[in-house]
This record gives sequence, C-alpha cells and structure tokens, in this order.
Amino acid sequence: MVKILFVCTGNICRSPTAHGVFRDLVQSQGLDGVIAVDSAGTHAYHVGQPPDDRSVAAARRRGVILDDLRARQVEKADFDSFDLILAMDRGHLGLLTSRCPPVRQDRLALFLSFAPQLRLQDVPDPYYGGGDGFERVLDMIEAGSAGLLEHIRKTLL
Repeated sequence: MVKILFVCTGNICRSPTAHGVFRDLVQSQGLDGVIAVDSAGTHAYHVGQPPDDRSVAAARRRGVILDDLRARQVEKADFDSFDLILAMDRGHLGLLTSRCPPVRQDRLALFLSFAPQLRLQDVPDPYYGGGDGFERVLDMIEAGSAGLLEHIRKTLL
C-alpha cells in the first residue's frame, strides 16, 4: 500500500481539497486498494473540524465530496507511516523538514512539484481571499494530482 499525506496549515482548505481530489482520482483508476490518502495540518487550529464551507462547495461543484474529512495535526508517527508527505507551500515544507527525522527527509516534497507545467511552487491559501481563490486552488490541485498519480505509477507501484 502506497500512503500519501497532504499537508497545509490548519487542514481545512488546501490539504483536504487535495485529499478529496486525489482520493477520487485514485478510486476512478481502480487503485483505492493500492493507494491510501490522508491529510493533516502543521498546526492544531481546527482539529476535529470539517473542511471550510467554501472548500466543500467548490469541490462539490466538481463532483468531489469532502464532507467526511476532519482536520488533524501532523503527528510524529506520520513520518514513518507515509511514503510521501506533500506540503502545499514552502512554509509547510520548512516546518515539516524541521520536524521530520533525517532518515525520512526523502519522503517530503512540495505538492506542486508534480505539476511543473504550472511553473508554481506554492498552492496559495484561499482562506482570506475571495471565492474564486478556491476555484484556482482546485485547478492547481487537479493538475498536481494527475502528475502525482503518474509519478506513483512509475516509481512506487
């Protein structure tokens, strides 16, 4: 089983959106018995809460359901449990790098490294912006998810 963890700040916008989009992609390809997906936050701001209503609504418009997800914080055990831990931006990657044991650093990456065609490193936080920010985030996450699945198929399966 290949295990993927998506990480943002509070686990209510970007990482649960990536969790839901990638989970749907994995299921649509018949790989849900081979690839496991989860998400978490670098901070405990929203532990136990569902994703932001705007994230849920934007995802639902594209047929992705996030209702079953609940925020949690990254735990020490995650560095051993997951094959890839994907940060939504460079700030998250820095925090993860500082918390991750040296022998597990190779499991950390920026999520958008799987969408080089976007020429972006960071998925921007839509939380304080307008509603269209959630749509732009979904566009980026869909592109990153396609590249991530291709990477997993080539290197981990």
